[in-house]
This record gives sequence, C-alpha cells and structure tokens, in this order.
Amino acid sequence: MGKSVILLVKEIYYPVLAVFSFPANLLTIVILSRGNCGLSKCMSVYMMAMATADLLVIIINVMVYYIFSYHIPLSVLSYTPVCRTIIYMTMGTLDCSVWFTVSFTFDRCVVICCQKFKTKYCTKRAATTVVATVPILVLLKGIPVLFAYEPQQIINKLQWGCRSSVAFLSSSPGIAYVWFHSAWVVWLPFTLIVIFNTFTVRRILVANRVRTGLRGQRSEDHSDSKMENRRKSIILLFTISISFMLLWLTNAITLVTTRLSNTIYYQGNHKNPAYIATETGAFLKLLSCFQNPCIYAATQSKFREELKNVVKFPWRLMVGLGKMRV
Repeated sequence: MGKSVILLVKEIYYPVLAVFSFPANLLTIVILSRGNCGLSKCMSVYMMAMATADLLVIIINVMVYYIFSYHIPLSVLSYTPVCRTIIYMTMGTLDCSVWFTVSFTFDRCVVICCQKFKTKYCTKRAATTVVATVPILVLLKGIPVLFAYEPQQIINKLQWGCRSSVAFLSSSPGIAYVWFHSAWVVWLPFTLIVIFNTFTVRRILVANRVRTGLRGQRSEDHSDSKMENRRKSIILLFTISISFMLLWLTNAITLVTTRLSNTIYYQGNHKNPAYIATETGAFLKLLSCFQNPCIYAATQSKFREELKNVVKFPWRLMVGLGKMRV
C-alpha cells in the first residue's frame, strides 16, 4: 500500500516551511538587532525574543524533529535518550514562543492602560528579565515529558525510537499533566491574550473619544503623529494576537481530545481521524512561526525599509569590493 495522504503532505509541507521560515526569522533578528525600526527598547526585546524562539522552533521542531528524524530513522537522532531530549526541546521552544507572545501582549497593554506602572515595567531591564525567566520556567515545566515516551523497539540491547507511553498517558499523573500542558500552552495564553486585548481596546476607545473632543474643530487633514504611532502599534499587536489564536486553535482542541502531542513515532492507522486532526494542528501551530516576520513586513514601514537595506547589503558589499580592486 502507498503512503497515506497526511504522510505525503508532511514530507512536502515541513521542508517548504523550513525553507521560507528559517531565513525570514533570521532576517528579522538581524533587522531588529540594528535598532533602526523606530521601536521602543522593551518592545524590541520582546520582538527579538519571539523571533529567536520562532527560529529555534524551525530548527529543532521542523528541521531536526520532523525532517531529519523522519527521513533518517536509523541515525543517532533515533536513540531513545536522544529522541526524548529532542521531544523535550520541541515542547520547550514552542512554549517559549507562546509565552513570549503573551509577554509582548501584556507589555503593550501596560503601555496603553497603566501609565503609572508603565515607567517601572516597560523598560529594557524588565523586558530582559521576563525574557530570561520564561525559558527557565518552561524547562522546569517540561520535565515530565521525559517520562511520557518509551522506546519504540530494542535492537541489540539498544533502545530505538520514541512513542507515547500508554501507561503514562493512562495514569492519573499523565492525564493531569496533559490537561496542565494544554492549559499552559494554549488555554491560559488564549485567556490572557483576550483579557489584555480587551483592556487595551477599551482604553483606546476612551482615549480616542477624549482626543477627538480636545481637537474640536481642527482640520481633518491635520496629522497627529502620536495617534498614528499608536494606531500602528495596535495593528501590530492585534494582528499578532489574533493570528496566533487562530493558528493554535486546532492544536488546542486535538491536544485535549486525543492526548497525542507528538505523533511522528505514532504507530497505528495514519488514516485515523484523530491522527489526521493532530497533524493538522501541528501544521497550523508551526506555521505561526512564519507569521510574525510577515506581519512585521506588512504593518511596519520602517521594518520594510530595513529589510530592503539588509537584502541589498551583499550586493552593495560586492560592488564596493569591486570598486576597491579597480
């Protein structure tokens, strides 16, 4: 029998995603590190953290886990201890990506809604502290994952491959951890993002009414740079938040209903609706790692200018070297 459709899609989808997402996130990190995008320092820290986490997701989750481990099944990556470590890292990178997005949303909420708290929290030092703390909490939270997978087979006393441990997933601690994991990585972030954005929207509506009243009979053509900057910031915030929630929604539902969080080593019917739903959720949530560079380019004019400069830099360098030789 030939391969199922979902396996064929995986073999095409993940390499294509890696080809586009890896350079996109790498360029984003380079552009943000230059500091010429007109962003506040704390905002730059969070956006750099999100881009770095997304880049690690592409490297570890997509390239190592879904491409190399899948196409080279008898490599060192298939040793059970290595395999468990890879799965542990895949969950860690995804968790960091999620919680950096939540942290960014909270930071923007504080900037707009809490002027007194803003001076203390919305600083580069505070943002750096948050970005450094999140990975530590994520690594501690993921320790039970190391016990949730068992060897797929044993050859010459060597443990090969990983598959979900039925004993662990069926036990009370296993069930509790699956629910905790789904709440930690999806439902709690969803709830917090909705709450923060609700406060932000309400504050913006009130501020707009006040500013409109103060402006009175001024000309409609009069430019308000503060309002324009706020508008761009809000568009960026809402676009990132809404797209994140949409792309993670399928994974959130399947994670709770099937308890199959990593299915590359799943042994069973690949035409099973539960397996197909889980893989579809994985497709969409990993696509979220490509969304942020696209959103930055679509909503931030200075980011687009910097992107053009970075892309043109190798050509300018070669032209400069050519002139020097002449």
